[in-house]
Amino acid sequence: MFKHKFLTKVFIVSTIAVGILLAAGNVQKAQAEDVTYLLPAPPFLPAFAPWMLAKARGYYKDEGLNVKFQTARGGVDVAKQVGAGNAVIGGGLGDTPVIVRPNGIPVKAVAVLGGGSLMQLVARADRGINGPGDLKGKTVTSLSLQDTTFYALLGMLASQGLKRSDINAQGAGPVGVWKLFLAGKADAMAGVPDWIAIAQGAGVKVKIFPADRYFKSMAQAILASDKVIKENPALIQKLVRATLKGMADIMTNPDSATKDYTAFVKKQKGKDKYVRNVFSLYNKYVYPGQQRAGAMDPGRLAELQNFYVGQGIVKKALPVSDLYTNQFVK
Repeated sequence: MFKHKFLTKVFIVSTIAVGILLAAGNVQKAQAEDVTYLLPAPPFLPAFAPWMLAKARGYYKDEGLNVKFQTARGGVDVAKQVGAGNAVIGGGLGDTPVIVRPNGIPVKAVAVLGGGSLMQLVARADRGINGPGDLKGKTVTSLSLQDTTFYALLGMLASQGLKRSDINAQGAGPVGVWKLFLAGKADAMAGVPDWIAIAQGAGVKVKIFPADRYFKSMAQAILASDKVIKENPALIQKLVRATLKGMADIMTNPDSATKDYTAFVKKQKGKDKYVRNVFSLYNKYVYPGQQRAGAMDPGRLAELQNFYVGQGIVKKALPVSDLYTNQFVK
C-alpha cells in the first residue's frame, strides 16, 4: 500500500515536472522575437549564404529570434530604411556608412563578413588584360554606375593612373553585368563571386584581379542604426553572432554548407556544383584576412573614406569611429 502511494506521488510529481518543462518550452517558443532583416538584393543569391545558413541551421532560432528577410533596392536603400527605423538591421558593404552618413543617415557597420573585397575585376582571358592598368579603352560592365562595386572599380583605376573616362563603363544591372561579359560584348566586369562562378560554369576563361590588391574596398557588412545600437545592443549581438556562424560554416566545411544551403534555398536546389564553386571563391577572395571574424579595420575604412572624399563621391570626411563599431564581434 505504501509502495503504491509512493509510486503514485512520484508519477504525479513527474507529470507536473514534464508539464512545467513543456509549458516553459511553449512560452520560450511563443516569445521568439520577430525581426525584419533587409538585404540589398534577393536573398536567394549565394552572396547571402551566411544569412541563409544561419536561418537553415537554426542559429537565429537559438538566439530566440524569428528572422524574416526582405529585399531593398541596394545597400544605400537598406541604410536609408534602417536609419529611418523601418527595419532593425540590414546588409550593405563596409563602404556603405561612408557614403550615407554624411547625408544624415545614422547607421554604422556592426560587422564585416570577411577581410577581402566583395568586388573583383574579372577580365576575359583573350582580351590582353593583365591588370586594371590594361583597361584603357576597354568595355567594363558593372551593376550600376552609382554602386559601391563600381566605386571600387574607380579606385582600382585610380591606383593605375586611370580615370573613369578612360574606359567604356556600362551599368548593366544584376543580370546584364555578366550576360554581356559572357557574350563577349564586354572585356571585363566589376564582378562578385556569384557572377564569376556563372562565367566559369559557362566555360569562359577568365582572369581574376582582387580589388583589394589595388584599392581597399570591403566585403559585405551588417548595418544597424545608432538608435538600435544604443537602445537594444543585445538584439544586435544576437544577429551578428548567428550570422557570423553561418560564414564560419562556409569557411570550415564548404561541402556540408553547400548541401544544407541548396536544400534550404529553393532557387538553388540542384545547383550544388555552382554553389560550391561560389563558396570556394568567397573563401579565397572575400572571407579570409580578419584577426577577429566580423571586425572592421579602421585604417582601411579611413583610407576608403579619403578616396570617396577625393573623388567627390561624398561631401566630407567624418570621424572614422562614427562609421562602425566592433563591440559586437568580441
